[in-house]
Amino acid sequence: MNLPLLPQCLQTVRWATAIGAATLAMAASAQDTIKIGEINSYKAQPVFLEAYKQGMALALEEANAAGGVNGKQFELIIRDDNANPGEAVRQAEELLSREKVDILAGTFLSHVGLAMADYARQKQVFFLASEALTDKITWDSGSPYTFRLRTSTYMLAASLVPEAVKLNKKRWAIIYPNYEYGQSAAETFKTLLKQAQPDVEFVIEQAPPLGKVDAGSVVQAVADAKPDAVFNALFGPDLAKLVRESTTRGAFAGIPVVSVLTGEPEYLEPLRDEAPVGWIVTGYPWYAIDTPEHKAFVQAYQAKFGDGNLRLGSVVGYSTIKSIVEGVKRAGGKTDTESMIKAFSGLKVPTPDGVIEYRAIDHQSTMGTYVGRIALKDGEGVMEDFYYVPGEQLLPPDEEVAKLRPATP
Repeated sequence: MNLPLLPQCLQTVRWATAIGAATLAMAASAQDTIKIGEINSYKAQPVFLEAYKQGMALALEEANAAGGVNGKQFELIIRDDNANPGEAVRQAEELLSREKVDILAGTFLSHVGLAMADYARQKQVFFLASEALTDKITWDSGSPYTFRLRTSTYMLAASLVPEAVKLNKKRWAIIYPNYEYGQSAAETFKTLLKQAQPDVEFVIEQAPPLGKVDAGSVVQAVADAKPDAVFNALFGPDLAKLVRESTTRGAFAGIPVVSVLTGEPEYLEPLRDEAPVGWIVTGYPWYAIDTPEHKAFVQAYQAKFGDGNLRLGSVVGYSTIKSIVEGVKRAGGKTDTESMIKAFSGLKVPTPDGVIEYRAIDHQSTMGTYVGRIALKDGEGVMEDFYYVPGEQLLPPDEEVAKLRPATP
């Protein structure tokens, strides 16, 4: 009596078998993939981060073309944090719970990077901070779970101090954006310059909110203080407003300026022929770096994305993925938190600027920076008379780092 039902039963079995096979295939596919969850302020900082995204894509393509690690391919899943620490943490939760990512990376703004580092500590997950510059990530708020790639705020400010000392100027004005990065850059510069030149004076400080600088007021206040030299840490549109206003008013005429980040193409190119000639800056003169590693990177990057200009973001994005790939290799293909922490401690990574190392003592990489002067060439701002300062030359002695970094997470 039940025979008419048999075909339906067989069909059910066939569907179940198909679903089971598909599930197994998906599980096998997942096991063959190493997922990187990357969180960043793409909408808020597009000039840097679009190039950063391209750099990541190039490194990912190279890694997978080489077979990945132990036969596993890398997959990149990107999320936007809207320049908001809470949103970054929410995205991290989703990447871990829904996307089942193996590794977390990213962040541009310092306060967002700190929120992610705190999240990594609380959840005990590995996190590679790619760009966020705040010293607290590796020192004051350092933990076993977070490593940082980019040259830190301390390192960038320290790279300019020798040039500032050469100027032999006594009265300094300080300009910086009023949030973690700017505050740290200003404090580091003042501390290190005072150590090298005890008679130095800081006659005025201007700290406008990030993205809301009243350039006219800032420039006038600095001019009224009559400094002998200026230290600047503004970047992006704030920097452009400062440069244009100071040029219009002639406020910095004859006054040397040392400036963090200004030589990076992201911030220098928009100024075009208004670039502040003579400023001493940190930056990325990609068009004139003549090392084999860098020339190979430029060739590969331009072959993939066209003949356009590179950004520092291109190098940071590329080196972020290279670091993760090398870390997974050193971990023998494992991606659990403890294996990644062990692998990254002392990890050496080939980058376009040479081999860098993630220091075991504070998890800071030794990526360095270029220091030079701004000049005009064919109506565009460029860096000239530049030199590269390796990161290991810009960090305090180990005994001082040990005091800065907490002993326990």
